[in-house]
Amino acid sequence: MYPESFQESIRKVEANRAANAAMTPRRMTAEEKDALLKEFHPDYRENEFELLKVGPNAGDKVPHELAAMLQAHPRVAAGEVDLTKPAYDVDVLVIGGGGAGSSAAIEANEAGASVLMCTKLHIGDANTMMAEGGIQAADKDNDSPARHFLDAYGGGHFAAKKELLAKLVYEAPECIKWLNELGVEFDKTAEGDMVTTHGGGTSRKRMHACKDYSGAEIMRTLRDEVLNRGIPVLDFTAAIELIKDDKGHCAGAVMLNMETDELFVVRAKTVILATGGAGRMHYQGFPTSNHYGATADGLVLAYRAGAKLLYIDTLQYHPTGAAYPEQIFGALVTEKVRSIGAMLVNCDGEVFVHPLETRDVAAASIIRETSSRGKGVDTGRGTAVWLDSPIIELKHGEGTIEKRIPAMFRMYQERGIDMRKEPILVYPTLHYQNGGVDIDTDCMTGVENLFAAGEVVGGIHGRNRLMGNSLLDIVVFGRDAGRAAAAKAKQTTVGALSIDHAAAFDKSLADAGIKTDLVSPKLLPNYVRERVTLGHAEIQ
Repeated sequence: MYPESFQESIRKVEANRAANAAMTPRRMTAEEKDALLKEFHPDYRENEFELLKVGPNAGDKVPHELAAMLQAHPRVAAGEVDLTKPAYDVDVLVIGGGGAGSSAAIEANEAGASVLMCTKLHIGDANTMMAEGGIQAADKDNDSPARHFLDAYGGGHFAAKKELLAKLVYEAPECIKWLNELGVEFDKTAEGDMVTTHGGGTSRKRMHACKDYSGAEIMRTLRDEVLNRGIPVLDFTAAIELIKDDKGHCAGAVMLNMETDELFVVRAKTVILATGGAGRMHYQGFPTSNHYGATADGLVLAYRAGAKLLYIDTLQYHPTGAAYPEQIFGALVTEKVRSIGAMLVNCDGEVFVHPLETRDVAAASIIRETSSRGKGVDTGRGTAVWLDSPIIELKHGEGTIEKRIPAMFRMYQERGIDMRKEPILVYPTLHYQNGGVDIDTDCMTGVENLFAAGEVVGGIHGRNRLMGNSLLDIVVFGRDAGRAAAAKAKQTTVGALSIDHAAAFDKSLADAGIKTDLVSPKLLPNYVRERVTLGHAEIQ
């Protein structure tokens, strides 16, 4: 499958394989990491950001692409939809059909609330499905939530909201138990004990996995539970504006049927945003591992309603996105490939970074290797490095790859590449939205009765997330948001509905001198003219 132009580099990788398999690369010092990130990580490219001019975060730095959406015109104006005639009237409206939204809907339903889920694609079409490597929880004898906290707090550059991170790690073991009881098929020993492995930045083996399709297995189970409970789900239905009542509290949303273009109203005592991430915004032109609908909708809706965003200038570029072949460009190559032994090597077959450094450090190291040091492999869409996967079976024996990472093995085998015998080409891919909506420990935003959970939230992971903490995040905070929203709904009486806040925000754009033809939320990406490459976008 690999062209002749790659063969000389592959021979160098093969020549160094045995020595690389036997070595333990040096970990970087904190000072080395800081210097590396400032010079090579995309979050530090000042020309790729701008300051917001309006809204709760005016004066804060955000990517250009996000600024355009946050400071765009609303999709609906007063008078275009009759707010006095809601099509649905519920206790809890959940916007989003992924792991966080499903967890929230299940717990709100369990608490006795009437729940409606709306998702602009189909329930389960979410970044949850794309997560592969596993879910963290400190539930072994040699581990503790306190150790988990320290790993995640340091890995996030000591920037996480400590009260949120504490909830994440201390509720983790119970969430694993809950998922297991719902039917998630975790990897287990013959005796029934959970199999756990390391991830980047972990001091203990606490990664629980379902082969290398952990997210898909968790999403399957949560989706089935939602449907088995009879919770109504509106597929292909996008929220285009939040609704407030005459007290200024969130009270529902204006919805768009994406098949018929019809608008309708859902009135709700509480609303949970679980809209996920923003990879399909292709910040800085990077490819992405995200699902098709990841276009920052929740950030736009919350921001226009008056909710503050946190750490929105920080994105996670997963170090190992598929760089070749074309058909899987940007797809995630799970960190589990490295956690079971694969090594990152340059075009000369040299190891240049410890395989389990934190994701931001590993990504910046790859960018340095391919740019400053000129040690990348030209793929035709940029330069990449090798992830030497055959080392896995040198270390652990034949059959390990098919047993431990079958989805990865199949993805490459279907494209004519046998990762048991051949290395694979990787480059950082836009993977996770570290920043997002600011919430309190009950998952409520700065807007009364508006809750948020999952990747749309900021502050839980600080400025960098460790592997396995996102699948954990969606379950912990999804469940917490569902319970809190259901409890709040019991105390809430909804007043007269209004979207005046959207008109007021639109006026603030004019007052600030912002001229734009854009409307938001974006809803879906547009690939008509853009060609995404490794690290930048070209206009055809």
